[in-house]
Amino acid sequence: MAPKATLFDALKTLRDECGFDLLVDITCVDYLNYRDAVDRFGLIYLLASTVTNERLTLRVFLNEPDLNVPSAVPLWEGANWMEREVWDMFGIRFDGHPDLRRILLPEEFMAFPLRKDYPLQGRGERHNLPVLTRNRS
Repeated sequence: MAPKATLFDALKTLRDECGFDLLVDITCVDYLNYRDAVDRFGLIYLLASTVTNERLTLRVFLNEPDLNVPSAVPLWEGANWMEREVWDMFGIRFDGHPDLRRILLPEEFMAFPLRKDYPLQGRGERHNLPVLTRNRS
């Protein structure tokens, strides 16, 4: 676990001094309504060492309204799309990201559908999306 204020330095140290040279994934968990949960969101970094085959999980906990963390793109280029996906689905902002925009949903989509408070049936967005059909020839 790392405090948000030291996240970038922790990731840099893990990469440069501890040999965790591969960022496997960045994901998020919404702990809304979890019994005993203190924080709303858990941001999870999965790291690996390609030399020692060790793996490490680093967690950072966040609460609204301060859902900003530093981007890991300066450390791993592959963080680019991972951070965009977490932004798109959960609304976690990555400060310093070179292109933080939606990656799965249309830009005009106004919600974050993997949050626990997002209704299962949606909020009527389907009616605003274009219908795509496949030409069968």
